[in-house]
Amino acid sequence: MASDFKREIERASRVVVFTGAGISTESGIPDFRSPGGIWTKMSPINFDDFLRSPEMRREAWRRKFEIDKTLIGAEPNKGHMAVAKLVDTGKVTHVITQNIDNLHQNSGVPAGKVIELHGNGTYAKCLGCGLRHELEEVRVLYERSDEPPACRVCDGILKSATISFGQAMPEEEMRRAEEATLACDLFLAIGSSLQVYPAAGFPIVAKRNGARLIILNREPTELDEIADLVIHDEIGPTLAPLVMLN
Repeated sequence: MASDFKREIERASRVVVFTGAGISTESGIPDFRSPGGIWTKMSPINFDDFLRSPEMRREAWRRKFEIDKTLIGAEPNKGHMAVAKLVDTGKVTHVITQNIDNLHQNSGVPAGKVIELHGNGTYAKCLGCGLRHELEEVRVLYERSDEPPACRVCDGILKSATISFGQAMPEEEMRRAEEATLACDLFLAIGSSLQVYPAAGFPIVAKRNGARLIILNREPTELDEIADLVIHDEIGPTLAPLVMLN
């Protein structure tokens, strides 16, 4: 099966890689949605509640900084490095990711080739003027005041630069992801349960447009039956030999 995988990649000219939480769990980052994940232990805060309630905003930031403690020191693993190598060779045109951990960029993938469908949790943005705020700055504001942190320029609401439950998907990223998907001849879905829509619809779009579809995930997915190749295995150990990583 590994030889089939390698052959599919070699004969493709425009590969899109689509990644979910499974590629980052091998870096020690927890999967929010799986059984035993963070969202099974606490209900996520809806975007409308975040906007409406200062108490919900304080709680959201409390959770954010608490969760981030578990992410300190997380580094790209062999799966990330293998994807970065494929991007570097020109084989992979874009990496579409559901992850918010910035590990694809940290592995060496140019930021312009990473399409973050669910945002990025390594910084914050003002919902008013859009200004980026570094998390350490926000942490200082949070710890020295009883009020939710606010933008230093327009006093608008600050929020982690991620897409919350109930928040609209980012239009520009969705557009870019669709364009990349329609232009590819091989769509490689890695570490995703392919259950969270609309993101999980991209493999279907690729397949219907004539691209080959490979799914690499530890567990079966709902789209396995339409894939040209399915591998249920660890991600880093499966991908690393394909690009000859030690």
